[in-house]
Amino acid sequence: MTGNGKESRRRKRLIRIISISIAVALLTISMKTVAWLLTGSVGLLSDAIESVVNLVAALVGLIVILWSTQPPDEDHAYGHEKADYVSAGFEGALILLAAFTIAFAAVERLIHPAGLSEVGIGLAISVGASLLNLGAAGLLIRTGREEESMTLVADGRHLMTDVWTTAGVVIGVGLVWLTGWQTLDPLIALVVAGNIVRTGFALVRGSMSGLMDKALPEADLQAVNAVLARHASGSIEFHALRTRKAGRRSFITVHVLVPGEWTVQAGHDFAEKVEEDLRQAADPATVFTHLEPVEDPISFADTELDRDAG
Repeated sequence: MTGNGKESRRRKRLIRIISISIAVALLTISMKTVAWLLTGSVGLLSDAIESVVNLVAALVGLIVILWSTQPPDEDHAYGHEKADYVSAGFEGALILLAAFTIAFAAVERLIHPAGLSEVGIGLAISVGASLLNLGAAGLLIRTGREEESMTLVADGRHLMTDVWTTAGVVIGVGLVWLTGWQTLDPLIALVVAGNIVRTGFALVRGSMSGLMDKALPEADLQAVNAVLARHASGSIEFHALRTRKAGRRSFITVHVLVPGEWTVQAGHDFAEKVEEDLRQAADPATVFTHLEPVEDPISFADTELDRDAG
């Protein structure tokens, strides 16, 4: 399959999976809202609010996937895949907003306690919604890792957080139902808010790392260094290795030092082989090499990020 064919297949698969996430979010919002209205539980209200955030995040994810999977163009020669980090950062911010909304509602209920009603059917509906989220989360995370889509992984992790949130809420509201201790309901909501904050900060941190051009993960760096070590010999060296990641695409630059007596053709052929092996080691990758004579001292004066112009 050609590169364009693979990208088209990937784009269609990502759109299909994120569309499933949107459908699940719409369904769980309806179910959790009914559960809240039946019971009057602020814990279940917090769970419903998080599902609204799930929907907004999935819609943003769809927009980002449509954007990030576009091919390179005149204005974006390196592609659009960094949009993945925008999605993860936005989703993290939404999660934090939901957490503060839940905390506000919980504090209000602590000040003005209220009883619960129709708890049994409300909890049954919430459990059903949580099972839907569990299936969707597993699908999103698995597909996101296979296709190296930070957008799908972030959405899946968010849904998985929702699953644990619902589990905690169901247990807590059940205890309120059994014990009659009304204060436990808003306390559970505060715990939910705290857990959501942790997830939100993790997503924002991951987004910032990508936007700040962090180096490749350690496993990828080891694969890159293994390729260079395989090609190095007494008369061939490599230095000034630079790496970064934008979405699923890796960017690698390295200086290739070869004997000065080599012809331009020989140096070019060798660099092409190194680039090919690096692309295979970190696929998909964009690789740039700079050829230098190993005997020239000036070749070793540009190993730093910014070469001294003085």
